[in-house]
Amino acid sequence: MTQTQPPRETPAPPENSPRPPRTSPESAVPASPGPSMGRLVGVDLARALAVFGMYVVHIGPPLSATTGVASWIRYIADGHSSVLFATLAGFSLMLLAGRREPKTGLAGRQAKARIAIRAVVLLALGTVMAIEYGGVIILGFYGIYFLLALPLVRLRARTLAIIAASLALVTPQLAFALTSLLTPSVQQSINTYDPLRHLSEVGVLDLLLTGFYPALTWMPFVIVGMALGRLDLSSGTVQRRLAALGAALTVAAYGMSLLLAGKDALRSLAEDGPSSGGSGSMPLDSGSMPPDGGSFPDMPASSLLAAGPHSGTTFDIIGSVGVAILVIVGATVAMDRLPRMRRLAKPVIAVGTMSLTAYVGHFLAQSALSTPAGTGTQQSWLPLIMYVLGVTLFAAVWSRFFRRGPLEYLLNAATKPAKHIR
Repeated sequence: MTQTQPPRETPAPPENSPRPPRTSPESAVPASPGPSMGRLVGVDLARALAVFGMYVVHIGPPLSATTGVASWIRYIADGHSSVLFATLAGFSLMLLAGRREPKTGLAGRQAKARIAIRAVVLLALGTVMAIEYGGVIILGFYGIYFLLALPLVRLRARTLAIIAASLALVTPQLAFALTSLLTPSVQQSINTYDPLRHLSEVGVLDLLLTGFYPALTWMPFVIVGMALGRLDLSSGTVQRRLAALGAALTVAAYGMSLLLAGKDALRSLAEDGPSSGGSGSMPLDSGSMPPDGGSFPDMPASSLLAAGPHSGTTFDIIGSVGVAILVIVGATVAMDRLPRMRRLAKPVIAVGTMSLTAYVGHFLAQSALSTPAGTGTQQSWLPLIMYVLGVTLFAAVWSRFFRRGPLEYLLNAATKPAKHIR
């Protein structure tokens, strides 16, 4: 956005490339004609797909009400869209901290300050929105991810990949052990002294461990995105290796889960989960919460073998990372090698340049228009189609006159004090 979730002057791109002033703050870095421009446009396209995926989950029919191709679309969007957002957030951090080489000295300190300010703004915005829409809002979690990622912004791609892999292998088991100790009385004791919990239903404990997108098990996605940000995605060799890696991770993780846990291993927990709460009544977009509204101590150890969106297991993390890599690489290759598609996709790419506006906007629009959410009573795809067309039209028109989306302007303005860091 993420749903995530700094502009500089750029040389003129080829005629069939989107004009540099229309790129997002996250992707507005010096670009030269050709692959490098396509690389950043591909990231914006992937970000737009993540936005649409969140729309599918929040507005489209539930998985149980779909069949055929519609079921596949709903299942892939369920959870994978928010994972893609988190991965792209990590990529964006590297655009702020130094794309291929980390910024050092004064520039490095100012970059870290900008990231920290963004983290605080997103945490505040997420908390405000959670008051109305409940814990399904991912923005507050983004703020925590950014703060936790600060010590890692100068690391190389290989080191980041090793850290992400290590966390994917360890943190789900650690989360299971910790949550087994969280009886209702323990949680209540912690929440009593949590100021965030008094403001909304998302407190520090939720942000770190028990929420819909807990930092403990979601940081691997962010760190993978940071590693991708350090790679030369315009290189054909890198693209082929990443595509092979993404496919291998996806097949290995989901295949192993099916082998160990049986046919229900990939079942989406969102079908069992409660709504997000709040007046927005948004559906659950994360399986991190226990099914059927149960408490964490009730979860059996065998649940660690599942890989459904977002079961929060090692298999789920690895498989979801594989899917995110495939989407990012696929979007990058398409924008690099298919100029006609790049021209046709400009309105969709514009959505990716203002993903924060698109994400927040669809919640506000649902409330204002009383649009039915993706619950058991919602059967029609028409509201989803209208929202996708509406945000695409808005982004296409807005990007012709402004460099950033409305909320992106405000977020950029909030980080300007970082230039006073010495």
